[in-house]
Amino acid sequence: MAISQAMCTSFKLALLDGEMDFSSDTSQTFKIALYTSAATLGATTTAYSVTNEVSGTGYTAGGNTLTVVAPTTSGTTAYLDFADTTWATATITARGALIYQSGGTNPAVAVLDFGADKTSTAGDFTIQFPTANASDAIIRIA
Repeated sequence: MAISQAMCTSFKLALLDGEMDFSSDTSQTFKIALYTSAATLGATTTAYSVTNEVSGTGYTAGGNTLTVVAPTTSGTTAYLDFADTTWATATITARGALIYQSGGTNPAVAVLDFGADKTSTAGDFTIQFPTANASDAIIRIA
């Protein structure tokens, strides 16, 4: 089992089909769920699943709702970011995460690989997204 960081292939198709809207459709909610090292997540992940999702104090299945930082461009690259998110006073261990669109079939957007287990013990567990620019933003289309 492994977690491999990737933009999900099904997400790329959903973008081309016009099924994902990060700016004008406020009815679309995006979430981030945390997973243990037993999870198998990667480019072929198509939807949120509870299988091998973390559990613990301060964590609710399905994860946190993300705040989208408006999509923009720089040169020939379009990108978007999310505001950092925190599980307060949490006791959890996670190896990776899945960003997904909440609702319907809960389609996958991207898999994050933390590189190793990350743990919080009665403390804050924070996902800090990279700088929102054409080189580093979490979602970039060049």
